[in-house]
Amino acid sequence: MSPSLLRAFPALALFALASCARTPPEPPAPKHYTYQVVTTYPHDTGAFTQGLVFLNNRLFESTGLNGQSTLREDDLDTGKVLRQTSVPAEYFAEGLAIIGNKAYQLTWQNHKGFVYDLETFKLEKEFYYDGEGWGLATDGKSLILSDGTSQIRFLDSATFKVQRTINVSFRGKPLDNLNELEYIKGEIYANVWRTNAVVRIDPATGNVVGLIDFSGLLQQSDIQPDTDVLNGIAYDAAHDRLFVTGKKWPKLFEVNLHQIYEPVSGSHLN
Repeated sequence: MSPSLLRAFPALALFALASCARTPPEPPAPKHYTYQVVTTYPHDTGAFTQGLVFLNNRLFESTGLNGQSTLREDDLDTGKVLRQTSVPAEYFAEGLAIIGNKAYQLTWQNHKGFVYDLETFKLEKEFYYDGEGWGLATDGKSLILSDGTSQIRFLDSATFKVQRTINVSFRGKPLDNLNELEYIKGEIYANVWRTNAVVRIDPATGNVVGLIDFSGLLQQSDIQPDTDVLNGIAYDAAHDRLFVTGKKWPKLFEVNLHQIYEPVSGSHLN
């Protein structure tokens, strides 16, 4: 618009300024999904599940609580622990990711992570990070870390330096309590603590693009006094299988997802 027009028509000037200051459009509304259980497997009720990884037909798990934390390999079909290493009692273990032949495990409030040889579970090194450690995943190159806030950090897997961060938002508002993570087909899946929801996050923008409502996954008859929240996502990339479980749950579930068009209540994010 020419300066002469702006002087002649002050209202146009105000409109032009307002147009320049206009906020960007909101991202598309997240898609909503429900689930279908394909297969149910036994799960160790002593496992306070904090991290879950399925790789090369093997299931790995990080379990929490001070004095009970472990890194373990489980038998999918029986739920039995095939091997494990204990984490010192001063640490509350959290998320787990695997790159190559290395397993990376977080701790909750000690700002410290551990790197193990995947085949021997021998501790090889420690690394440090700011804030708490909750969930951990990988896109095959970087470590992807949640800390209980709405922020997710991408770390260099060799130096552990922060490469970039994203701020996760659901319908334009920050989404806190992001917990266990899994990287699946270009998206970050995240448990939202104390809900039945798993969100699907665009790793470029931080926008939640999908919401999975797992209400009713664990039957009331399977819930004991110490049964805790939904937490634990693993993906079998070779066979396109999705697994979910929870802290001290007696079962681990293989599920299929189905998009729904009438969002249902229960996830506490609607």
